[in-house]
Amino acid sequence: MIDLATIKADGEVEAIMNMAESQIRALGITEHSRRHAGIVSKWSGEILRGLGADEERIRLAEIAGYLHDIGNCINRADHAQSGALLAYNILTRLGMDSRSAAEIMMAIGNHDEQYGTPVSDVSSALIIADKADVHKSRVKKEIRDIRDADIHDRVNLAAERSYLTVEEGAITLHIQIDDKMCSVMDYFEIYFVRMKLCRKAAKFLGCRFSLEINGTVLI
Repeated sequence: MIDLATIKADGEVEAIMNMAESQIRALGITEHSRRHAGIVSKWSGEILRGLGADEERIRLAEIAGYLHDIGNCINRADHAQSGALLAYNILTRLGMDSRSAAEIMMAIGNHDEQYGTPVSDVSSALIIADKADVHKSRVKKEIRDIRDADIHDRVNLAAERSYLTVEEGAITLHIQIDDKMCSVMDYFEIYFVRMKLCRKAAKFLGCRFSLEINGTVLI
């Protein structure tokens, strides 16, 4: 059985993720490294586990979460679609059956807010897990004055903690932000489209999506 440990140990995956990280650093945008991949993998699995999914669906979600950004090694533009094709080829090479590999390909191809939409339980969990990772450690640029940071960096720098809970038919994203660095409106300015996609994904899973910032439920 192809599991997450098999994926992490594969030399081709390692090489592609190294190149993807290199390109993201060169572009100077928010971190999309193994840290992000690991968190999205973990949270994708936890969402489905919290909803009572079987271990096979959880396994697929964890793998999709880990591989979801490998398309960044080609180009940031359309990285979801290019990454989906890369993932399918890697997974079938490793011996995964075509149907399972196609499930992961479909989930990865639909995780980006520009073209993506929830089309399965795996894709829905991946969407929510990916959009939930807001944290100051994702800003890799040296920023001496917060006033000089662009809004994406400012929002991430302000985020002290983010995590998901799944309970009583609700999937909730909890974020703790330093409101001296950014306002809640700053968050919504860049994350509104992503939160709408999370609501669609939660609805696909038979849940409602909520956002809580600094202890206040906003949606």
